[in-house]
Amino acid sequence: MAGTAESMVTLTGTEQEGANVVPATTAPGTEDFIITENSGLGIYEAVLGGEIVAGVIYSKAVNRVSLLATSVFPAFRGKGIPARLLDGILHKLRAQGATVTITCPFAAEFVSAHPEYADVLDLAIPGNSTARRGLSLRPISRPTHLKTA
Repeated sequence: MAGTAESMVTLTGTEQEGANVVPATTAPGTEDFIITENSGLGIYEAVLGGEIVAGVIYSKAVNRVSLLATSVFPAFRGKGIPARLLDGILHKLRAQGATVTITCPFAAEFVSAHPEYADVLDLAIPGNSTARRGLSLRPISRPTHLKTA
């Protein structure tokens, strides 16, 4: 393992990864990048060369997954690993028919920059407003039994 969970850096926005975001796919013959799900701890983990290098903390409720925080070990920052991890997670959740609520600022910025994941977001409980920037959400009507002042 690259270090302990205490030594991981929690990402709070895309500026943490730098301007260059590496695509989620790797060319054949490059390093092994594996995504594992540690359901006991509620963490999706990025494994690179046999070492856990990043993770996304999540919680599940029925068919909705909340992405809570994204972290990466300092030695692996600037390599696009969290973006690759999120790409893989969102593809997996889409294939499972799950919806996603995002409270993690980094994940919200990632989804905002990748509108192809809009169909995975749970619009009833979208989470961080950054994730739904640019998406057309249905207007919420005020219940008629509530009176306004």
